[in-house]
Amino acid sequence: MKFKFEQLIIWQKAMDFGESINTLSLTFPKKEIFNLTSQICRAADSIALNISEGSTGQTNPEFKKFLGYSIRSLAETVTCLHKAIRRKYISQAEFEEHYEFAFNLMNMIVAFRKKVD
Repeated sequence: MKFKFEQLIIWQKAMDFGESINTLSLTFPKKEIFNLTSQICRAADSIALNISEGSTGQTNPEFKKFLGYSIRSLAETVTCLHKAIRRKYISQAEFEEHYEFAFNLMNMIVAFRKKVD
């Protein structure tokens, strides 16, 4: 691994989460392709994208700001999961699996952000 962010567990987990959300969204109805499907994929991808962008050549306060953007994108993804279950696009088990992963990832990012000086 050549980039600093590639070594970060939060980036690795965010990458995994983005791929998992993308796979989950493939089950959404076609009518959602430009709405909820697009939104949840962009939000989930944005988590890792902000971690990598903030870690590359930024000051620590700037990095913290980008970690905050990651947390916001994660919250947006969770809201999309709530929309998906309310619309019956995903099962309760799928919701709980992704919700739990999101909650743990959020806690990891928050803890990491506190350590960045």
